[in-house]
Amino acid sequence: MWYKLGQLIVKYRLLLLIILLAVTGIMGFYATQVKLSYEFTRAIPTDNIKYKEYQQFREKFGDDGNTMVFGIESKDFFSEKIFNEVDALHQNLKKVSGVVNVLSIPQAVTLKKDTTGERLIPEKIFHAPYTNQQSLDNDKAVFLTLPFYHSLLYNNATNAYLIGIQLNKDSVNSKSRTRLIDDLMAQAKKFETNTGIVLHTSGLPFIRTTIGNRIKSEMNWFLIGSLLLSAITLLLFFRSVSAMLISLMVVLIGVVWSIGTIVLLGYKITLLTALIPPLVVVIGIPNCIYFLNKYHTSFKETNNKQQALINMIGRMGVVTLFCNIAAAIGFSVFALTHSQLLKEFGVVAGINIMALFFISLIFIPALLSYLPEPKPIHVRYLDNKTLEKVLTKVERWSLNNARWIYGITIVCCVASLIGFFKLKSEGFIVDDLPKTDKIYTDLKWFENNFEGVMPLEIMVDTKKKNGLLRNMNPINKIDELSEYISDKKEAARPLSFVEGLKFAKQAFYDGDSMSYAVPYEGDMAFLSPYLKVNNNDTIVKKQSPANLLKGFMDSTRQTARISVNMKDIGSVQLPILLKDLEHKANEIFDTASYKITFTGTSITFLEGSSFIIAGLKESVLYAFLLIALCMLYLFRSFRILLCSLIPNIIPLLLTAGLMGWVGIRLTPASVLVFSVALGIVIDVTIRFLVNYKQELAHYNYQTIPTLIQTIRHTGISIIYTSLVLIAGFIIFCFSGFGSTQSLGWLTSFTLITGTATNLLLLPVLLISVQKKKKLKDKI
Repeated sequence: MWYKLGQLIVKYRLLLLIILLAVTGIMGFYATQVKLSYEFTRAIPTDNIKYKEYQQFREKFGDDGNTMVFGIESKDFFSEKIFNEVDALHQNLKKVSGVVNVLSIPQAVTLKKDTTGERLIPEKIFHAPYTNQQSLDNDKAVFLTLPFYHSLLYNNATNAYLIGIQLNKDSVNSKSRTRLIDDLMAQAKKFETNTGIVLHTSGLPFIRTTIGNRIKSEMNWFLIGSLLLSAITLLLFFRSVSAMLISLMVVLIGVVWSIGTIVLLGYKITLLTALIPPLVVVIGIPNCIYFLNKYHTSFKETNNKQQALINMIGRMGVVTLFCNIAAAIGFSVFALTHSQLLKEFGVVAGINIMALFFISLIFIPALLSYLPEPKPIHVRYLDNKTLEKVLTKVERWSLNNARWIYGITIVCCVASLIGFFKLKSEGFIVDDLPKTDKIYTDLKWFENNFEGVMPLEIMVDTKKKNGLLRNMNPINKIDELSEYISDKKEAARPLSFVEGLKFAKQAFYDGDSMSYAVPYEGDMAFLSPYLKVNNNDTIVKKQSPANLLKGFMDSTRQTARISVNMKDIGSVQLPILLKDLEHKANEIFDTASYKITFTGTSITFLEGSSFIIAGLKESVLYAFLLIALCMLYLFRSFRILLCSLIPNIIPLLLTAGLMGWVGIRLTPASVLVFSVALGIVIDVTIRFLVNYKQELAHYNYQTIPTLIQTIRHTGISIIYTSLVLIAGFIIFCFSGFGSTQSLGWLTSFTLITGTATNLLLLPVLLISVQKKKKLKDKI
């Protein structure tokens, strides 16, 4: 069948090339329309309870992750020069398109009691720009009497000050977010130049945008780097520019198809799908190497180019098909998970790995048929003396040192099992960043000075309309929970409408800081008229206590919002903290009368990370099972199936053990290693066993002579392919993200061990199985 297919491909080569290039042109058109994803909640399935709770919160109060913050550390903050510059920064930030509001000390307000009109009038505390230090000091004294702003905008103990910038949610979730963040950073740079003070920057919009842009940039560089390394390696192996260019054209077509597929399916570039183009390069190159190697081998034997092309397709077609099926399974099983991010990655990767097979099958023989016959220099690598010596040693080791190979394998497996039990699964919002990265160090600065900037939201549902203000019980309970949270070292002082009531009470009692407390029932009788809004006074209406509290109560005054800024404590500590807070909330609030919900971007982000890791673990098991079924179908032998699986399980076990010993946590990218490596390493096993099976009949079904021939002939391709793949994955080690670096060197390690187990352990297993079979036949 495959030989006939080879004849048809050579016969209709021109038509097939035109069709292939036409499809590539169409995919290229769609590839130009690819967009970067700015959504970060799609890791969780829509039927997940955490996802539903977060969507309910957004419906009532809007998005919680739209605040960016600047931090200033200076003992001279209230000096005339610095303060004026901070005020100028505030004014410049407000002018940036996409900024909704800016909160900073120079624009802080206090409340003044108007007894005649029974209202609280907001007044600016500061009057910048200042020309007199005494005036600034007087206003500063007023500001420091307002507990509302303490730990919200400043930390006296560390001379740290904060500027909060609320961003438009539509801008944050669109491609204009990069322009928005750049404009804000330009104003920050101007402030730094004028004052010599380095600003600290954080907040989810900033972190997400910066990381997203780095992903996009790295995708381009990794693609170029993987192509360059593959080109150099291919040129060194084949000593042929045409062979190198053919291989690069195959993977470039595959890259265009992969990006086009993303657009055609309505997807966008995410942290995972950004890895697909480089992966297409490193997975597509082996197809080219094996096809070209077989073409050169056949041409050397027959000295007939057309016959060599047909033999290439006839011998390598089925092998490459099953290798690509195995690799595609390794990726496409992600589509079986409930995570949208993993589904998209699995679908796109699976489709395009299979597409690579058809691209290789058509493009390589069709193009080779138009090129001149290979010259002696092009097939000289087949007689590589150094490689022959290496393969001879491999052959001797595998055939004569079975006990040593088994012994070393067992020792390595035991050590790996110990390391495996040391593995930890823990994720952080800035998990991938190096500890020296400014995003990371600035985040830690905010954690040290303001207890963090990661949003945690708590919804208190009274289950009754106007239930929050019918009596003082909900107010006192919310304050009690807030006080409990504020005592936690992982969280900052919570904000709720209760803090606004305290601020209003202080103003009612003429600014006495001792009056910053929850109003009593008697206080509310006198205070209530002052909380109402005069609709005719737009300035007072805009900054009135009622308007300031609007974002912390829903329109029916049934549900309250408690906003907490947290440290990035990770997916292990966060559930412990939440369990503690939930337990306390249940003690304070009667569950029959109240419904308490913990949600927010921090929870959904880390829930998504945990969900991805769980999905990846399941996917590895699915992939292993499906690949085993393919191997059983291909070889129709349980003995061969067993022999094929062991050399693939061991590299994965060794990698897991190494991760445990080195201290690499299980993250989405590090778990991805196992599926990627399984799909690629099994490729080596299939090629080795298919070649072994094909050669067996030529050596009268004698195991050892067949193995010698298989090691010498297939070993060249296996080593070349492994080196190209390792070179392709090593490029990931230059990433700015820790998990991507791990993906690079861990996959490379898995490939090295996979090559070793297939060339050394697999022959030993085949000999052992064959001996047992002969012994059984004798009995």
